Amino acid sequence: MSDELKNKLFFDKTTIIGVGFIGASFALALREKGLCKTISGCGRKDENLKRAKERGIINDYSLDLKKACEDSDLIFLSTPVGSFKIVVEEIKGVLKKGAVVTDAGSVKGRLVYDLEAAMPEGVCYIGAHPIAGSDKSGIDDARPDLFKNARCIITPTVNSDENAMKKIVSIWESFGARVDTADPFKHDEIYAVVSHFPHIAAYALVNTVADIDSKYIEYAGKGFKDTTRIALSSPEMWRDITMFNKENLIKLMDAFKINLDKIKKYLMENNESGIEEEFLKAQKLRESLK
Repeated sequence: MSDELKNKLFFDKTTIIGVGFIGASFALALREKGLCKTISGCGRKDENLKRAKERGIINDYSLDLKKACEDSDLIFLSTPVGSFKIVVEEIKGVLKKGAVVTDAGSVKGRLVYDLEAAMPEGVCYIGAHPIAGSDKSGIDDARPDLFKNARCIITPTVNSDENAMKKIVSIWESFGARVDTADPFKHDEIYAVVSHFPHIAAYALVNTVADIDSKYIEYAGKGFKDTTRIALSSPEMWRDITMFNKENLIKLMDAFKINLDKIKKYLMENNESGIEEEFLKAQKLRESLK
């Protein structure tokens, strides 16, 4: 990174609201790239924030949202998306002019416009979604290179401040992320298919085992573990994601049921070629995924 770009991106103070796996990794990446003088943390658990400070992830912390955000140039929301509007309503009175608010939320859509509208004069919000999730949720697994070669979707609107957007794009690019932009609602259509619904399916698959006999889980091999790894993800976080993107997900459930019913029909008809054709179709598309 050139010294000129680094100077443009430098922040005197950044506040991370939600110092978990993603929030802590964002803080570590900022620190590694030398983009911030002071990083403050805010969250619900004093013990977690204290450990984050001891590990050098943050410089200081507060359980008080307003106090944590005072004089911040950059505010990074990394809590469950259901709390974003509540957080913004609480902190907007202390945000200084020129500050930029961004996030790592997996859902955008209407939420982007709501957060944008809630910003006080002189403060900009730019939505972002780094595709670097994990079933991990704590700071112990956080690392500064988490976002290297990961995709990051920026979701501007027609009202987005161009300079603020360029700054957010440059931050993620400095981390080594591959940055794309997308309309907030289009983002939710895409990630309902490739992220949100797969999580629902993983949770449902594990619960199906429990409905039959939970003891059967002891016999699961690598295939089952690979397929259901994401069912280890935070139920609170995924509750919010699914509720915020429910319209897209309901449509996908209907489409998924059609595919299941098709395979069920072939099984009932002893139609081996039909089943194989369905599997081959899926295999071919999956092979295209690099």
